[in-house]
Amino acid sequence: MGVAAGPIRVVVAKPGLDGHDRGAKVIARALRDAGMEVIYTGLHQTPEQIVDTALQEDADAIGLSILSGAHNTLFAAVIDLLRERDAEDILVFGGGIIPEEDIPPLKEKGVAEIFTPGATTASIVEWVRENARQPAASGG
Repeated sequence: MGVAAGPIRVVVAKPGLDGHDRGAKVIARALRDAGMEVIYTGLHQTPEQIVDTALQEDADAIGLSILSGAHNTLFAAVIDLLRERDAEDILVFGGGIIPEEDIPPLKEKGVAEIFTPGATTASIVEWVRENARQPAASGG
């Protein structure tokens, strides 16, 4: 698989009923300032809306921000929908208030990385640059 032309495209989304989006907006701005194309979906998105947006926008990655405690359900739903739509090449990462013990099961389901409070925007930008557009089998 060749490297796609143009900037990395990232959908940043707030799934579920969580109404706090400051962190998502900070990440969206950091990715944009690093030269990526960012599509911010806004609050209260369903997994279906997020996946639809990612497919319509030809996204390389989806960044999910969850503070509501529904991360296990919502992350899994996004991963499942991507599989159903043969779009497993879209990288899924997330952040928010996610207990340490929930991270390994989320990664087993297919979430590529989880950023918890304290992660720097620079580390997130670097991780996306290094991992977006990599073949899924690379272990990237």
